[in-house]
Amino acid sequence: MADAPLARPETGLVRNVGAAGLDLLLGGREMYSVFVRTLYYVFRGRRERGAVVRQMFEIGNRSLFFVSITMGFIGMILLYQAGLQSRRVLPDYTMLGATYLELLVRDLAASLAALMLATRVGAGIAAEIGSMVVTEQVDALRMCAADPIDFLVVPRFLASMVMTTALIVWSGAVAFVAGAITANVAFSVPFHTFFSMQLIDAGDLTIGLAKCVAYGAAIPVVSAYCGLSTFGGSEGVGWATTRAVVNSSLAIIILNAFISTAGLLLFGTK
Repeated sequence: MADAPLARPETGLVRNVGAAGLDLLLGGREMYSVFVRTLYYVFRGRRERGAVVRQMFEIGNRSLFFVSITMGFIGMILLYQAGLQSRRVLPDYTMLGATYLELLVRDLAASLAALMLATRVGAGIAAEIGSMVVTEQVDALRMCAADPIDFLVVPRFLASMVMTTALIVWSGAVAFVAGAITANVAFSVPFHTFFSMQLIDAGDLTIGLAKCVAYGAAIPVVSAYCGLSTFGGSEGVGWATTRAVVNSSLAIIILNAFISTAGLLLFGTK
């Protein structure tokens, strides 16, 4: 009896790509459902008192040192490299601080700080909710007629929107001060010259604030979805944590592209 013909490699590739695409669409639909229900319970929920304040401490205060140190070093590196490039092209550092501040306000501070928060906050939310899923605490909430979205996701959602915005503003200030010190030490730029806001306008502030709010909303929703979809015991919690970090980072990058494009269309270029 003749052997069955082997599947063509192209067919297997197409099948794998199609399966990945379907998984992405289904996951996006379920994540959208979590987001809509979260918005509903923000206004109509009956969550525990003080839950938002506790989550603000967990998300904000416990992330402050990590974000500050990281953004400080990133600010030093970015400014030093920018100064080297300026010296090669045109050795004039008059606009170095103003240009650096515009980049921080418009994009760098929000995107870099949000990516760092996705690693810490996103992983923590997914691990905590995932552990509650595998230990059947989430099922116990449902048996008590309590929606897990209302009691678990909404407090983290509200706390993340507030504290992510605050942390981004703080980390941007840290990066700017670190850049000013680097510019003064490495390129002898006076502080009064570096601290210039002449390039900042309403468009930059609007785009930067929109990114703060969008990132603060995306991280808890994506991470909570990964936690609620956990299965398979402790190994599943590990996979959920990894998925939360990866998907939150991807969501930040996608939102950055959309908001930057919208800002370019609305406010144009300078």
